[in-house]
Amino acid sequence: MRTRRGNLRTLAVALLVTVAAVMYAPATARAAGPAPHYLMTAFTNSSQSNMYVYDSANATNFILVRANAYTPPSGLIRDPSVLRHTDGYYYLVYTTDWTGDTIGFARSADYVTWTFLRNVTVGLNGAAGSTWAPEWFRDSDGSVHVIYSASTTGTAGQFRPYRITATNSALSAWSAPTPLGIPANYIDSFVVKVGSTYHNFLKNETTKYIEHATATSLNGPWQFTGTGNWAGWGSGLEGPALTRLPDGRWRIYFDNYTGGRYYYADSSNLNSFGARAELPGLSGIARHFTVLREDVGDSTAVPTGNRSLRSANFPDRYVRHRDHLAYVDPLSSSSPLADRQDASLAVSAGLAHSGCHSFQAVNYPGYYLRHYNLRLTLQRDDGSAIFKGDATFCGRAGLAGGGTISFESYNLPGRYLRHYNYELRLDLRESGSVFASDASYTVTSPLA
Repeated sequence: MRTRRGNLRTLAVALLVTVAAVMYAPATARAAGPAPHYLMTAFTNSSQSNMYVYDSANATNFILVRANAYTPPSGLIRDPSVLRHTDGYYYLVYTTDWTGDTIGFARSADYVTWTFLRNVTVGLNGAAGSTWAPEWFRDSDGSVHVIYSASTTGTAGQFRPYRITATNSALSAWSAPTPLGIPANYIDSFVVKVGSTYHNFLKNETTKYIEHATATSLNGPWQFTGTGNWAGWGSGLEGPALTRLPDGRWRIYFDNYTGGRYYYADSSNLNSFGARAELPGLSGIARHFTVLREDVGDSTAVPTGNRSLRSANFPDRYVRHRDHLAYVDPLSSSSPLADRQDASLAVSAGLAHSGCHSFQAVNYPGYYLRHYNLRLTLQRDDGSAIFKGDATFCGRAGLAGGGTISFESYNLPGRYLRHYNYELRLDLRESGSVFASDASYTVTSPLA
């Protein structure tokens, strides 16, 4: 086993070897810009106690990643809202029951396996009240808030939006509730900020329309700029949630609970939207969800075809599979053929996103490198959405520089393919030259 300090080579040596190793054919560049990844958490018509996780490359066509991905220890999991925090974890906040004064929190390293954290008391009148539809909101100053709707008289009461603010970086301590300054009988507030303007999309419980209000402070005063049927979507709508599309437009999703359908509409300015369109595949199935956009990779071109990956800071070592696990091992043109074949990979468009890449074993067709419990393994493609995501990596300019390439996980943004004790795994990006060197590679001609 190596030590971290003992494994460092000087950057000068690494760069010289990197330059010498650039022996591959010109790369075929993918489309410029990052590859978007849209994560959705929802409850469904079939269950209010089990959360489903979906994924999409285009914010329109969602694929089920895992059914029953999270069940709280008690109560419900309605209206789950997902946030990627600065610690690299995914956090859920959700409605725990029809009545009561708590909201629930859970956490996940990979958005597939979730752990209950706590229920937080934020309601207004104990068991007699209702506390619904909590939504994450991260302000431009980095502060993290949960905005929710509360009634003092239960499900039939006059709901108002409130917020609590995290008072520590672990999201385990929260401020007292603060009213948002919205009139009574509004629920399902979803807030985004553009420039200095806060935009609040929320349901008018009297008219059953989704309306639009703006403010220059999170605490208001709020001015309603879109009321009634201002967008032409009709009534009987709830649960608005917004995300940003790659071209800069906004997309709003909403639940047509009276018709049992789900819709979306797009806008370039948040003030006027196009006609609603039905969400394919999930309309009539998913209920009140949020969609988290994460960007992966950059415009770095990755050579495709049969290739080998050479470690930037251990240039005598190449990525190879051994006993269905991935390592960086010492190899050369004189190594046994079987070992060189293990280090030869067919680099192709990503199984989950064509703007990224997947690595298929040349000597085991149909088997790909994928992360499993954050370890890089060689497994057969089972056709599932989670496999395709786990086996897709997006190119970035090498963290170590010098013409190297780094690979970011498509479905776990912020985690990079790196070697540690010569084992390949996914780790959250760290500052410093050690991580940068461990997570950088040159793409060479195949060893076999």
